[in-house]
Amino acid sequence: MKIQTVSLAVFLLASPAFAAPGHSGGHSGGHSHGGSYDGHAAALGEPGDPKAKARTINVVMTDEMRFTPETITIKRGETIRFVVKNAGQLRHEMTLGTMEELVEHAKVMEQHPDMEHDDPNAVTVEPGQTRTILWKFTKAGSFDYGCLIPGHMPAGMKGRIIVR
Repeated sequence: MKIQTVSLAVFLLASPAFAAPGHSGGHSGGHSHGGSYDGHAAALGEPGDPKAKARTINVVMTDEMRFTPETITIKRGETIRFVVKNAGQLRHEMTLGTMEELVEHAKVMEQHPDMEHDDPNAVTVEPGQTRTILWKFTKAGSFDYGCLIPGHMPAGMKGRIIVR
C-alpha cells in the first residue's frame, strides 16, 4: 500500500511500533521476520517458531462484532497457534497488541480502510475463511486483540489475553 499523505507518513515514521514493514495492499499472507523482532506487538512477545510445540486456540469472528473467546489465558513462554475463522459475511481481522497500539493503528486504518495486514501478529480474514497467527508470549501481563477494520473495535470487536 502506498502512503500518499505526508501527515500519515510522518506518523508512521515517528511511531516505532508501526515503522516496521508489513502492510500490504495486495495480499494478506504471513510475513517472515528474520532475527530479532521489534515490530508490532513486541510488548507481548515475538512471532512463533513453526518448528516449536504450540497449543492451538480456535478463535471465531462474527458480524455481531465479537470474538469467541473474548478472554484467553496463556502461560508465559508458551507458543500459541491461533486458528482464526471468520464466520460472518464481512471482512474481519485479528491483531495482537497493547490497547494503545491497537487504538493508534485503528486510527491509521480509518484513513486506509482497505489495508490488509502482512504482519506476524495480525491476519485479515475474508468471509468464510480461516487464517493462522503463530505467536510466542514471552512477557507476562494483560494484553489485547481486536479487529481494526473501521468501526469494528468500537462496536465491541476486541478481546483480552492474560499471560501468567
